[in-house]
Amino acid sequence: MIKPLSAAIGSILLASAMSASVHAQETAPAPAPDADATDEAKKKEEVKTLGEVIVTGQRSPKAVDQIPGAITVISQEEVAHTLAVTEDATAVLSRTVPGYAESSQAMSNSGENLRGRIALRLFDGVPQGSPLREGTRNGTFTDMGVIGNIEVINGPSASEGIGGAGGVINYISRSPTKEGPETTIVARYSSQFEDDSSGWKLGLTHAYKSGDFDFIGSIARIERGISYDGDGRRIGMNTSGSVSDSTADNMFLKGGFNFGEDGVQRIQASYSNFKIKGHGDYIQVLGCRPGTCADPITNTSERGSIFGSKAEFNDFEQFTVKYSHADVFGGTLVVDFYNADQAMRYLPENGNDKQIERVPNEGETECFNPSTPCGPRIFDQSEIDSKKHGWRTAWARPEAFGIEGLEIRVGVDLVYDEAQQRLALTDRVWVPPMEYDSTAFWTQASWEIGPVTLSGGFRRQDDELTVDDYTTTYFRNSVDVEGGNVQYKENLTNFGAIWRIGGGFSVFASYGEGFTLPNIGIPLRNINTPGLSVERIDDLFPIIFKNREIGFNWRGSRGSLAGSHYDSRSPFGASLVVDPATNDYILARAPVRIKGFELSGDWRFSPTLKVTGLYSHSAGMTSFYNGGPMVRPMGVADISPDKFGASLIWNFLPQGDMTLGVTRLADRSLHARETRPSNGTTVDVFNEETTGHTLFDLSVNYKFEDMGKVTVGIENVFNKQYILAWSQVDFFQNYWAGRGRFTSVTYSYTF
Repeated sequence: MIKPLSAAIGSILLASAMSASVHAQETAPAPAPDADATDEAKKKEEVKTLGEVIVTGQRSPKAVDQIPGAITVISQEEVAHTLAVTEDATAVLSRTVPGYAESSQAMSNSGENLRGRIALRLFDGVPQGSPLREGTRNGTFTDMGVIGNIEVINGPSASEGIGGAGGVINYISRSPTKEGPETTIVARYSSQFEDDSSGWKLGLTHAYKSGDFDFIGSIARIERGISYDGDGRRIGMNTSGSVSDSTADNMFLKGGFNFGEDGVQRIQASYSNFKIKGHGDYIQVLGCRPGTCADPITNTSERGSIFGSKAEFNDFEQFTVKYSHADVFGGTLVVDFYNADQAMRYLPENGNDKQIERVPNEGETECFNPSTPCGPRIFDQSEIDSKKHGWRTAWARPEAFGIEGLEIRVGVDLVYDEAQQRLALTDRVWVPPMEYDSTAFWTQASWEIGPVTLSGGFRRQDDELTVDDYTTTYFRNSVDVEGGNVQYKENLTNFGAIWRIGGGFSVFASYGEGFTLPNIGIPLRNINTPGLSVERIDDLFPIIFKNREIGFNWRGSRGSLAGSHYDSRSPFGASLVVDPATNDYILARAPVRIKGFELSGDWRFSPTLKVTGLYSHSAGMTSFYNGGPMVRPMGVADISPDKFGASLIWNFLPQGDMTLGVTRLADRSLHARETRPSNGTTVDVFNEETTGHTLFDLSVNYKFEDMGKVTVGIENVFNKQYILAWSQVDFFQNYWAGRGRFTSVTYSYTF
């Protein structure tokens, strides 16, 4: 079974136990070996073990037992298990990464974070989103069927740069694994057994490998019906984007060629085009929360459309070229170029901040100032458009300076990013066009001294944000804002150590710094005071994270156990709060401290039966205002409640296996109030109650000889009725239930 290297597993695996680590990379316990097991099978097992590397956090291939930090490696088999029960792109992270929050079950990844921070999501090393305007849409960017494995590095990384403050999640595309052609056809049917809940998927993947040349291409279409909760009631359309009632099309192409003496050079190019688009067949009907009406009920959907509205979509397109040379001044040089265009459109809303003139407030028939003429309320839709291109370089030299075990890595990154947000139906600027230029030099080093590995790194960030003059919307008083340039110059460091004690035990300690921007678009669009300029807006200041972590790992012949404790601080951080004027999220800039711990483990009862488990706890504190005492807890918008996950994997036949999984999100109660010393009055109060839930999922695979494989998956086996944790916080139109029992049947055939 694939046991993700959650918490500290990936960073503290024993080098001497790497032959055992393969058991942590299989999706299910291997069946008892046949008496005539071949030497070839044994060789494949050895290759799989030795190939266990991580390529993101250190910017060059690096064995996971040499990285001092909490790492989760999710293999293709683990991705396949999650796809058996749901096509949600982020569900696999929620199920396998201890510190990752509950999946939103939507096109949006609102409320999804990694240890209380927004993670940098990469697809083959390319950022999926813009730090200038985080649109919470960067988790749905490709068909998960093209993903080979996912690498999750917790904590900031001095080698990744902007956006990598809370962690890095790199989705790595599949590559051909065998000589000659190989084609796979996938067909899937899913339903909640309501008349409009059915969906289907058709996919085709062709791989070819011949000597120094390899190619893989994939096309897929996914049609989704509407979703229902455990009570058999339609779930409301997510205002930030639903995957329900949508069509997703994906095309992915990747080819490479090795050349030069002994094939030391390689050139590789890839192209990805993904678009998910809503059908526009339903409109949202708002419910009401407990305490606000006599009969509380969640949002639902009913057939219909809003006149003049456009379909919501995610449109991601990227092109990459990679060149590598394994013998440049005694080291390996890797140069990546990428170009990406991304566009997102959201559902229509008639919120106060979308209006173009004075109008009645929602639920009222007259304007709040009856003496002023007012017009009708309108619906509008926002669109985020971003473009980026960049170069990423890395050179790694083992045995540097003739010192055994010492490796150095250096590189320079160049990035250009532009983004804006408009109100599409009325063609108004909401967030002005922003341009971001970044140049960064970085270096990392690691030194293996017997059972100890020492590592350290440095990154110099030299960036500039440019914004032209613009005018805010009517709701923000239509004020003129003077544009300008903002400089970001930061020095980031990290260091750590791993000690392989012996007897299957190892420990690590690390310190890392990260840098990101505070979702620049939100403070720019919310300006309502005349006379401000971009250069004088404090909320545009960067967020610097400082993360300290310790951890341990034990690995034995039948199981493993790992744990880590982290303490992440940012002197001028950012957290999400609800704006009482709009009931929507806004940024609060104040000091932030997040602490937590994670545990994970597995145990093999027999060659055919294995269990795994994980647990995570995080707690964060910030201030009600910048400069105030850190007494306000960080709620579910920033930090997920405690999570427990477990799975039972049983190979009941050599050609069949079953996985039963359970995830428990705990209840949580957070309260705080601040009394000002000057007058003794209580001015700020924070109360948040969230109710947890326990969900089960089941998947069964059976492979027929020469006839393909059939997979049956059931999400939410017991049809539990529950409210998504992040949806239990009152902000703009977000009261949604989670999905009820969801059944799918998948057939795949490879030839």
